[in-house]
Amino acid sequence: MEIRYASHPHEVKGYDTAKLREHFLIDKLFVPDRLELVYSHIDRFIVGGAYPVQEAVALEADTREMGAAFFLERREIGIINIGGKGIVTVDGTDYGLETRDCLYIGLGARDVRFASASADRPAKFYFNSAPAHKAYPTVKAAISEASPNHLGALSGSNERTIYRYIHTGGVQSCQLVMGMTLLKPNNMWNTMPCHTHNRRSEVYFYFDMPEDGVVFHLMGEPKETRHLVVRNEQAVLSPSWSIHSGVGTSSYTFIWGMAGENQTFEDMDPVAMKDLR
Repeated sequence: MEIRYASHPHEVKGYDTAKLREHFLIDKLFVPDRLELVYSHIDRFIVGGAYPVQEAVALEADTREMGAAFFLERREIGIINIGGKGIVTVDGTDYGLETRDCLYIGLGARDVRFASASADRPAKFYFNSAPAHKAYPTVKAAISEASPNHLGALSGSNERTIYRYIHTGGVQSCQLVMGMTLLKPNNMWNTMPCHTHNRRSEVYFYFDMPEDGVVFHLMGEPKETRHLVVRNEQAVLSPSWSIHSGVGTSSYTFIWGMAGENQTFEDMDPVAMKDLR
């Protein structure tokens, strides 16, 4: 498990490209038949991926770094499958996940395993985990049953559909909020006009991008913006003081996860376009 420490915004002003990528970009989340984990001191977020091809992958704790006997001893987790059909087994109960389905697992689950229905088209499980104080039940949220929210317009290059999975009006959790945004064809912008929310941090995971496609992810304080070049199936850690927005060379999909002080999706501090620098 890789450890990432929190950074002060005054310090980040002096980061070059390599330093920005070292602190905020997660460039590899899927290795065949392995569990990949990044533990961030930003709201104690864990970002990870499981890619079971030939064998199942167990959700195992790094007992030294986490100080826990098992991964979900004091945590909750939200999982979204972006690959072929998969199965997540939670303490002996199987949950089948089609592509873009979500599964929430609450505090206390001991044995969690990821598997693919077929090695020819393996599942890819992306997940976010946050500390938890109460046990909520394990719940599957299928994309076929979700209520999409259509926003934006082609004239602004931001026509998109938002699916909220784990939130106050959907799957219940202690603090984790998680969902997915699909940009329509010929649309490239996300989360612009931008915002911050000093009450919680966020992680963006970009996928459904062509091999030569990139997203220019904007970050930093509104008057001290920086950017990261993000490729397919890479994630960005976004501290509470940072904007989180981007534009791609083509349309794409991204998963957003939040943790912190509250779970109110609409709790944002908008940034006027004229104030961006």
